[in-house]
Amino acid sequence: MASITIRNLDEALKQRLRIQAAEHGSSMEEEARAILRKALSPPRRPIGSSIHERFAAAGGVELTQSSRDPMRSPPDFE
Repeated sequence: MASITIRNLDEALKQRLRIQAAEHGSSMEEEARAILRKALSPPRRPIGSSIHERFAAAGGVELTQSSRDPMRSPPDFE
């Protein structure tokens, strides 16, 4: 595993990292690793794209668009 040293870290930022690590029950190093892992992980794909890709081989389904009536006026309670 590689290691990294971060110099000139703002004291307030270090304190916030310490508090967040304590809230998660982890060390500051583990918390920093988790933050970096989350920040640098590949972006998640939209769920619709994933579903479409998964079922694309099954063919598509054409859905008819139902007609919609105009919105009604809100009731008047006077």
